[in-house]
Amino acid sequence: MDPRPVGVFDSGVGGLTVLHECLVTMPHEDFVYLGDHARLPYGPRPLAEIRRFAREIGGYLEAQDVKLVLVACNAATSAALPQLQEELEVAVVGVITPEAHAAVQATRNRRIGLLATQATVEAGRYAELVRTLDAGAELVPVACPRLVPLIESDDPFAAETTGAVREYAAPLKEAGVDTVILGCTHYPLIRPIFQRVFGRGVTLVFSAEETAREVAETLARKRLENDESREGAYRFLTTGDPGAFRSLGERFLQLPLGDVEHVAVADLVTA
Repeated sequence: MDPRPVGVFDSGVGGLTVLHECLVTMPHEDFVYLGDHARLPYGPRPLAEIRRFAREIGGYLEAQDVKLVLVACNAATSAALPQLQEELEVAVVGVITPEAHAAVQATRNRRIGLLATQATVEAGRYAELVRTLDAGAELVPVACPRLVPLIESDDPFAAETTGAVREYAAPLKEAGVDTVILGCTHYPLIRPIFQRVFGRGVTLVFSAEETAREVAETLARKRLENDESREGAYRFLTTGDPGAFRSLGERFLQLPLGDVEHVAVADLVTA
C-alpha cells in the first residue's frame, strides 16, 4: 500500500468537478489540490506560458511527494501533458484523452462538437486524438471566452449565460453534430443550460468519471493504491486568496473544503 497523496491541479476551481469524481471513485485515497488562482484564467494565455505554469506546478507537487499528478485543466493538459509525462518521475494523467474517447464512442454520425477555452481550441489536441481514434470523424471546435467568467459569477444561471451558450452552440448545430465535448472543467456546473440548448438528440460529453477511473486504474496497475479499508483525506492549496477559493470552490466540489493554504507563485517557480 502507498499512503502518498494524489496531486491534482487546475488554474482555479474548475478542476474540483474532476476531484469530486475522484473522491467518489477512490474514497480511500488522499488528495492534494492546487488551484493557481493568482494566474487565472489560463484560457486566453499563450500555450507556451500555460506550459510553463503547468511545469512549475507539476514540479511543486512532485516535491510534495505525491504518487501521481492529475492535470484537471483542459488548457494545461492541451499545452503541457507530454512535457509533464517526460519530466516528472511520477505518472501524469490528463482530462482530454478520456473525453475524446468517450465522444468517439458516443457519436452516431461521426460529427463531434467541442466547446472549450481559446487555448484548448488552439492547441488542437482534441482534433489529434479524435483523428487517431477515428480517422473519419469530424471535430468542430468553438472557443467560448465568455463562459468561465459567467459560470464563476454570483448568478451562473442568468439569462446572459444562456445567451452565450446559444451563441457558441449555433455553429455546432449548423454543422449537424450529434455529440458535444464540454472541454472545460467549469462547464458541468451549467450542464442543464447546455442540455436545454442542444436538446436530447445531442450527447454531451464531460468525462470526469472516465478520468477518475483512469487515475484509479493507473494506481492499480502501478501498485500504488492506498489501503481500501481507510477513509481518505484531502487538502487544498491556492496561489490566490484562500477565502475566495473556499467560497467559490464549495460550489464546484459540492463538499466542504475546510482550510485552504496559500502558496506563493515564487514557490512554484523555485520548484
